[in-house]
Amino acid sequence: MFTIVAGTGYTGRRVLERLPTDAVAGLSRSPIDTDRPFYVFDFDEPQALPLELPRQYAVLYTCPPEGEDDARLQRFLSHLTPAPTRLVYISTTGVYGDAQGAVVTEASAVDPGNSMASARVAAELLAASWASGVNCDLVVLRVPGIYGPGRLPLQRLQDGGAFLAEIDASPGNRIHVDDLATCCIAALCEDAPAGIYNVGDGDNRSATWFAQEVARQADLPAPRLISREAAQQEFSRVRLAFLCSSRIVDTTKMREVLGVTPRYANPVDGIEASLT
Repeated sequence: MFTIVAGTGYTGRRVLERLPTDAVAGLSRSPIDTDRPFYVFDFDEPQALPLELPRQYAVLYTCPPEGEDDARLQRFLSHLTPAPTRLVYISTTGVYGDAQGAVVTEASAVDPGNSMASARVAAELLAASWASGVNCDLVVLRVPGIYGPGRLPLQRLQDGGAFLAEIDASPGNRIHVDDLATCCIAALCEDAPAGIYNVGDGDNRSATWFAQEVARQADLPAPRLISREAAQQEFSRVRLAFLCSSRIVDTTKMREVLGVTPRYANPVDGIEASLT
């Protein structure tokens, strides 16, 4: 099926370039170097889409929310006439908030603990309401931390930046960008059941462990570790909120229903691939 990739940033571009040239088009506010059909489109301006929509198509939407009511998503959806048969929306596992280390599944209640996660909950509801009204299948991928080439904490390690001591660290949830692209492509398929999917590599070692492994493989000094109390003074509010939000994200549905087994289920392998 023809697919529109709305937002061709770190993840969207990989999906764009893995789909057949004659069955995909990318939209983004900034031009990119690609051999796939691509159109410059400012999601924050009231302008018409720069391409004619086919009778049947799917949309992958990767853009972050604009404000609590996500005017950006509302504007974009208003352009989709005729409506797509399928919308894949990239959300975040942050919608579960702080579960104090407990396991969360797609059936767990959302409990966002900050404005960014709250905006994602609102966007999910907006997408669900719109999709129901136009008879469009909706797939929501709730995504943890994304890593890959260019997305490792190399600079922070080189600068001697601090990380939480392991005793104070929370379980980690992450996914390699190439595995996330695989999830997106699977979710775009017509026979993939609509609904919400947690995605991730299933490895819950902490961000501290991850930084130590990156340092080891990149031959950098071991990270400087500090207590949670010290982090209150040194970390930014956003980073502190992220690190103190503790949960283990269950990805069984991703594997058994969406049919995706991560290539980099062991982040040791994912880090190595990201450094080469």
